[in-house]
Amino acid sequence: MSTDDKNRAIAAAILPLVGGAGNISSVAHCMTRLRLGLRDRSLVQDEALKALPSVMGVVEDDTYQIVLGPGTVARVTPELEALVAEAAPQHTAEELADRGAALKAARKERNATPFKLFLRRIANIFVPLIPALIGCGIIAGLNGLLVNLGWLPGITPALAAIASGFMALIAVFVGHNTAKEFGGTAILGGAVASIIVFAGVAKIDVFGQTLSPGQGGVLGALGAAVLAVYVEKWCRRWVPESLDVLVTPTLTVLISGLVTVFGLMFVAGEISRAIGDFADWLLANAGAGAGFLLGGLFLPLVMLGLHQALIPIHTTLIEQQGYTVLLPILAMAGAGQVGAAMAVYLKLPRNGSIRRTIKSALPAGFLGVGEPLIYGVSLPLGRPFVTACVGGAFGGGFVGLFSMLGDSVGSTAIGPSGWALFPLLDGNKGLGETIAIYAGGLLVGYAAGFVATYFWGFSKELLEEFDVDTEAPAEVPVAAGTPAPHPEPEPAKV
Repeated sequence: MSTDDKNRAIAAAILPLVGGAGNISSVAHCMTRLRLGLRDRSLVQDEALKALPSVMGVVEDDTYQIVLGPGTVARVTPELEALVAEAAPQHTAEELADRGAALKAARKERNATPFKLFLRRIANIFVPLIPALIGCGIIAGLNGLLVNLGWLPGITPALAAIASGFMALIAVFVGHNTAKEFGGTAILGGAVASIIVFAGVAKIDVFGQTLSPGQGGVLGALGAAVLAVYVEKWCRRWVPESLDVLVTPTLTVLISGLVTVFGLMFVAGEISRAIGDFADWLLANAGAGAGFLLGGLFLPLVMLGLHQALIPIHTTLIEQQGYTVLLPILAMAGAGQVGAAMAVYLKLPRNGSIRRTIKSALPAGFLGVGEPLIYGVSLPLGRPFVTACVGGAFGGGFVGLFSMLGDSVGSTAIGPSGWALFPLLDGNKGLGETIAIYAGGLLVGYAAGFVATYFWGFSKELLEEFDVDTEAPAEVPVAAGTPAPHPEPEPAKV
């Protein structure tokens, strides 16, 4: 079976289990999850969906999220969209009324949590940039290795240009995505944000200081684009339709551009610099403690959806320093999950079902895809999730300790974790030393998660409940003198 046929088969298997094409209102994906908007949640067959070999788990949030893993999800999503489009059901008035009621209820729910809605919007701006960050980050790492070795001197300048081009213009892409996300014209957001990276701003003085190209970075671009959206919407309301095509874009770019040059670039530049200085100060002076807290609390932040607030901070650090020192510390949370899962595997020798789940999910866990272990093992068990966080805390503390000693470990992109982060590592010392520190942090996370879970992850009651043979049929008591009944054939397990 070709790769396209395989991905289409996965989509075709998923579609009926989520209620069919008529039950899907939207289809999207992130790094690892297929995100579906559903009209009727009760039509989803959760257990059958989880039993599919390609499905690593499911998550319920504002959308129904099916964990397929990196790479796979990007290929299955367009196949599912094609299947939904092919179905093209005829909508009845009753169905449209139901959809309207569902949209109204969903909007009411979102409005009740404005902070989480804002964080989702921020994530929607930056998540589409991750593939470019990863690709350029890996090329930058390869180029650095070639330069250090003195190999291919005729090629390395070209690789440097390829790796740096996107980062030089990232503000433009942020502005484009921001305007699109906040309901404005995307290209106008990009046009205003492009002012930030234009070389000519070096001739402008603001508050007694000469501006520099790129000052304010992605935070300035985000603010400029949001302002452009509000100016554009104001113009759409007040400018006559006959003049709209000329006046609205002109005023949008002019007003937003002037505010950006004479205000936002300076303010956002100071904020960006403060973020970088604070991250450096925190890890230099309290690295072990900060790493312990960040590594231990990251998974709870993910569960609450608050981790999205870190995305612009990561991007700002990458833009300023070439790498983010926070991501390798946060990645230790996944190491704690892996260690905890291995301990669960040993503590439940008779539970074949959980052990099979762990064996199938561990490879993805080593590569930084933690959802299968979280939602399939540690979180349902309860206490092992907490002990897994303890493992992440010790791993983060290990990496943070070396930051205190002057060895910064960073990542040139966001998204990957676990072993998948090795090609993106960078730091203020040699690459070998940086890799060794990160690998040491992973080993500490594995070990701490394992030890904490093995010795403190199970109460006596939890062991009695879960350490049972899930394959053996239950015994039926037989009264004395009564012939034992012939056992019914056991239904096949799915």
